[in-house]
Amino acid sequence: MSKLSDLNNLFFRLSLKDKMLFARHMEMMTRSGMQILDALEILKRQTTSKPFIHVLDGLIADVRNGHYLSVGMEHYRAIFGDFFINLIRVGETSGTLSENFRYLAAELGKKGELQKKIRGAMAYPLIILFATLGITGILSFVIFPKILPVLKSLNTELPWTTRTFIASSEFLYAYGGYVFAGMALLAVAFWLLLRVESFRLAWHRFILALPLIGRLATEVNIINMARTLNLLLRGGVKIVQALEITADTLGNLVYRNEVRAIAEAVRRGEPMSKTMIDHPRLFPPTFSQMSMVGENTGKLDETLVFLADFYEGELDGSTKSLSNVLEPLLLLVMGGVVSFVALSIMTPIYKITQTLGR
Repeated sequence: MSKLSDLNNLFFRLSLKDKMLFARHMEMMTRSGMQILDALEILKRQTTSKPFIHVLDGLIADVRNGHYLSVGMEHYRAIFGDFFINLIRVGETSGTLSENFRYLAAELGKKGELQKKIRGAMAYPLIILFATLGITGILSFVIFPKILPVLKSLNTELPWTTRTFIASSEFLYAYGGYVFAGMALLAVAFWLLLRVESFRLAWHRFILALPLIGRLATEVNIINMARTLNLLLRGGVKIVQALEITADTLGNLVYRNEVRAIAEAVRRGEPMSKTMIDHPRLFPPTFSQMSMVGENTGKLDETLVFLADFYEGELDGSTKSLSNVLEPLLLLVMGGVVSFVALSIMTPIYKITQTLGR
């Protein structure tokens, strides 16, 4: 592998959208009868990303030297991934390259839509969180410090809310740097722990066990599994290899390990659905039973398309349920925090005005 390939593998990644556009452009050009080398050179002239231009240079050099496109992609495995490379390799050997590019573009587009749904479900909670922090920060660090000397000069006893808020403010002013540094260290420590497979596996199990969020994670993983496996099977990849590749594309380690176990079971001659039925918490009965039907009828790829579409509908319902639970809860928390800060400021001011009125 060249130094350039090493550099790109370390510092450059193709987004899902970029991969989809790459597959779509290659599909259109190869379907029109254009040679792979000419198609790559046209793509190189069109792209504005310098790192991707370097990748295309490497691919062009390999193809010009008589290698298959998939062989050139092997040098950029971290960029394209086994899923992409294997589907291209099968297309090259079976003469269905443009069709496989079309499958890739369509399925990657659907995965992109799935990611948008997930991000959309998390957008509202994040907006509420930042709004709460912003309002609290303005009240705490802009308005409150201006009236703090007046409050401290009062001879009357301050309300407990104000005393608590003053103590919290003084603590943050004195040790705020340490608090934020500690939070940053905890975040870094958690990120480093996630790189340890045993901890990451435990964390992923914990996510799956959570109410609502666990259901959401389950649906996301089985949708990704169904779409990826369907695409590989339609592209001509053998079932065991397709399962192994699919496992590597799943983000949750629990599902990754389970799909690898399914691949081993299939290699021993067992049906794929048998292992799924034995793990109903990971594979809902509808998913495992329909997979069994697909295996028995020889139409597993078509069944997987149906299952992916079905669970995308379920995912829409899960995201709405999560939003319905989180929205009032977050608004309640936001209202509580802002009300506490406002009461801490307004109550002693009201007492002063009452005293002056007498």
